[in-house]
Amino acid sequence: MLAIRMTRHGAKKRPFFHIVVADSRSPRDGRFIEKLGTYNPLLPREHAQRVTLDKERIAHWLKAGAQPSDRVARFLAQAEMMKPRERREQTKKPQPRAKAQERMKAAAGAAEGGEKEAAAS
Repeated sequence: MLAIRMTRHGAKKRPFFHIVVADSRSPRDGRFIEKLGTYNPLLPREHAQRVTLDKERIAHWLKAGAQPSDRVARFLAQAEMMKPRERREQTKKPQPRAKAQERMKAAAGAAEGGEKEAAAS
C-alpha cells in the first residue's frame, strides 16, 4: 500500500520535512518512491515557502491509490486538491477512570447542594 507522508530532515530542534510517496511498510525516514514537496514548520503560516507541493504528481499518486497521512491530507485540503477530512475523535485515555468520574460528579453535586442552601438562607 502506498502512503503520501512526511519524512523528517533538518538539525536537532530545527525540523524540516519532505513530503514523499512511499510504501507504508517502509520506515518513516527510510526509502521512498518520489519526493512530492516540502514543509517547513519554522516559517510563518502565511509564508509561501512553508508548504510546497508538486500538484500534478500528487494528483497522479492519489489516482494510483496512495493514501495521504492526516497532516498531509490537511495540506492537500488547504491546496484544494481534496475534501477536508473529518477530525478524529480524541481518545478517552487522558480522562479519569469510571470510579474517579463518579467521585467527581458526587463532589460537584455536594458542592452544588451547598450553594443552593447558602442562597436559600
